[in-house]
Amino acid sequence: MKESRLGWVARRGTLAVLGLIWLIPVYLLLVNAFKPTESYDAEKIWTPDPNFGLFANLREAWEAVGLGESIASTALYSVTGPALAVVIGAMAGYAIVVLRLRAGFWWFLLLFGGTVFPSQMLLIPLFLGYSWADLYDRRFGLVLIYTAVSIPLAAFVMRNFFTGVAYEMFEAARVEGASTWLIFRKIYFPLALPALGAVFILEFAFIWNDLLFGLTLSQSDPVRPVMTTLSALSSAYAGSSVPVLLAAGLVMSLPTVAVFLAAQRMFARGLALGQF
Repeated sequence: MKESRLGWVARRGTLAVLGLIWLIPVYLLLVNAFKPTESYDAEKIWTPDPNFGLFANLREAWEAVGLGESIASTALYSVTGPALAVVIGAMAGYAIVVLRLRAGFWWFLLLFGGTVFPSQMLLIPLFLGYSWADLYDRRFGLVLIYTAVSIPLAAFVMRNFFTGVAYEMFEAARVEGASTWLIFRKIYFPLALPALGAVFILEFAFIWNDLLFGLTLSQSDPVRPVMTTLSALSSAYAGSSVPVLLAAGLVMSLPTVAVFLAAQRMFARGLALGQF
C-alpha cells in the first residue's frame, strides 16, 4: 500500500514537472507579448512589465502587413476546405465500403497514397501548374489545394467507420425502396457526423497553421493565409520589435484553441468512432 502511494505521488509529481516545463514557452510568449515595444529587453524576457502594450502591438502588426484581410482569407480556407473534404471523403468511403465499388481497395490507395510523399515535393509542380492555369494568388486556387490535401484523411477515416456499420442496414433500406443517394444522405452521413467533425477539426487546425502552400501559391495581402502574413511580418521587423511578433502570433493561435475547446467532446467521440 505504501509503495502504491509512493508510486502515485511519483507519477503525479512527474506529470506536474513535465507540465511546468511545457508551460515555460507559453509563459514567455504571454509575458513578452504584453510588453510595450519600447520596454522590451532581451536580457529581461522572464520579467513581466507593469505597462500593458498588447493592444498597441496588435495595432502595429495589423497595420503593417494587412492582417485583417489575411485573417478573413484564412477563415475561408480553414472552413471551406475541410467542409468540402469531409463530404467528398464520406462519399468515397461510402462508395468503397457500402456500395462495394469495383477495385475499391485500389481506389482507396489512389486517394490515400499521395500522403506518403512529403508536401515539399509538391511545391514546384503546384507552382508551375497554378501559374499556367491562372490559379496563382487566387482564393479559389488555395481552397482547391486545401480541399485536395484534406480529402485523404477524410476518406481513410470514413472507410474505417463505414466498415464497422452493419451492411444489413443498407440492404434493409434498399428493400424499402430507398435509393443509394437517399441512404447515404439520411442514414450513413448522419451516423458519421461525429467522426467527420473530428476530421474537420484536425484539418481546420492544419490549414490555419499552414505555411508551405500559402507561401508558394499566394503573394498579395488579401489572398495569402495568416501564417504567410506572419512570416512577412517577422521578415519586416527582423528582431527589432519582438513584442509585436509575439502579440500577432498569440492572437493568431486563438481560433484553433477556441475550436478545440468548443468541440472537445465531439472531437473525442469522433476519434473513437473514426478509429484514428
